[in-house]
Amino acid sequence: MTIEVVHDLVCPWCYLGLRRLLRTLRRRPDLTSDLSWRPFLLNPDMPRAGLSRADYIVRKFGGEERARRLYGSIAEIGHGEGMQFRFDRIRRTPSSVDAHRLVRWATRHGSGLELVEALFAAHFTDGRDIGDIDTLATIAAACGLDGGAVHAFLASDAEADIIHAENLRAHRLGINGVPCFVIGGRHAIAGAQEPEVIERLLDVALVDATEGF
Repeated sequence: MTIEVVHDLVCPWCYLGLRRLLRTLRRRPDLTSDLSWRPFLLNPDMPRAGLSRADYIVRKFGGEERARRLYGSIAEIGHGEGMQFRFDRIRRTPSSVDAHRLVRWATRHGSGLELVEALFAAHFTDGRDIGDIDTLATIAAACGLDGGAVHAFLASDAEADIIHAENLRAHRLGINGVPCFVIGGRHAIAGAQEPEVIERLLDVALVDATEGF
């Protein structure tokens, strides 16, 4: 069963949603799934160098107080999933284009899922700048990939146009928020849903696949 994960690597709800999807799949060893990664840009106009966190918060939320309430709620939900969100450590909100490019590269080398999880943790727990190519190469190397090859790839502009095209594709398909999981090419579910909700959709998709729809 194919599951397209439409996500942005700077989206905390995507991190939560992926964690819940993986927890659901562990509960269903009878299902064989193939995850594919579809980029979505929450901040398509973000400069490639990113923005200071303070400037981003003003631009996105209008001020610190609203951001603090939202982030506090996310951190509490994450704690229930065994996750540690440390928004206070984030000093810069990056463009996610290069991180998405790296996910495409890692997927071709069989390490897509491991890298996606590492990038989420690096940004949301460690506060690392996942828009910086040196940082990205270091994270990739820690996942067993060739850090030098990664750095050379990211130093070029290869496949950046594909990331923007995939972002437009998602919008044209009616996906206006993430995470969104597209199962079997037919069924979609948006948001960081509870595993029970995801599992019900997996069962619907399984029935369709069995009946040849």
